[in-house]
Amino acid sequence: MPRTARLDITGVLQHVIVRGVERRDIYLDDDDRQSFLDRFSNLLIQTGTVCLAWSLMTNHAHFLLRSTQGRLGHFMRRLLTGHAVTFNLRHHRSGHLFQNRYKSIICEENPYLLELVRYIHLNPLRVGIVKDMAELNGYPWSGHAVLMGRRELSGQNVEEVLRYFGKRTKPAREKYQTFVADGILLGRRDELVGGGLRRVLKLAGNEVITAYDDRILGSADFVEQLKQEKEVSEKLEVRIPLDKLVEQVAEIAGVQPEELGQRRRGVTISEAKSIISYLALRKIGYSGETVAKALGITRSGVSRGATRGAAFVAENPKWGCVEELITKSTTSP
Repeated sequence: MPRTARLDITGVLQHVIVRGVERRDIYLDDDDRQSFLDRFSNLLIQTGTVCLAWSLMTNHAHFLLRSTQGRLGHFMRRLLTGHAVTFNLRHHRSGHLFQNRYKSIICEENPYLLELVRYIHLNPLRVGIVKDMAELNGYPWSGHAVLMGRRELSGQNVEEVLRYFGKRTKPAREKYQTFVADGILLGRRDELVGGGLRRVLKLAGNEVITAYDDRILGSADFVEQLKQEKEVSEKLEVRIPLDKLVEQVAEIAGVQPEELGQRRRGVTISEAKSIISYLALRKIGYSGETVAKALGITRSGVSRGATRGAAFVAENPKWGCVEELITKSTTSP
């Protein structure tokens, strides 16, 4: 399936995940890790990139970054290319070390900054590299030890994170450590790392409006703010006009497109509207309000219709071609 274009905006928080090609290790020993960290630290300082959290695992790594002077993509290319060259020379190998594309998720700061700091820094404990918080506090390959004052990494912004927990360093560190420890019981936080998850954008009464773009972690208002960036707006732009979708569904259902915009009843009309609600809301990303206006129904009707439409698509092969077309169109680079 074609890949979505990566979003990259100066000044916006990004959760970055890099993985080894074919899930292979990207660090074989502590010398590899230290070499990577030295390069990472130097680049943070050179480019003015803000680092709030990081964690080096075995075959992948996590970073919470905010670029200030340019696109994060330039920073990541220098970091990953430099490490790959050094790694290959040191271990007498050739070929790719990292997957072709690192993953980056644009994140809304207010609700997610601290959650991501905690999630990233708990990774070594979560997978069993360290056994408890006491060991994590001094673990050298995570930004948590830097925040706790046990390690140093030039370029990591300790002050910004600790400021959320108090003005004085010692009490702030204690509260930060408690906050991280409280996250252990939360287990896996799949909603923080993307993967096609449905993210709740806002609540309208009892209706949940969701977005399905795994490049963004944030509210509906945050998404709208992103659209003010021309380059990002183009990448977020819906690729199939809603009226075209209505025409395609109407043709398969054997009804006239204008009938689907009227308050008409009937099994065929109802099924077609449900299919449109499902595809427009969940697959393409139209708002519930926009779909409701196009179909002459309420937003809650769109939400209920989307659930029915998902079942119709799963049960009836005739709708599969429309879903496939929508998926391809909305994931083109």
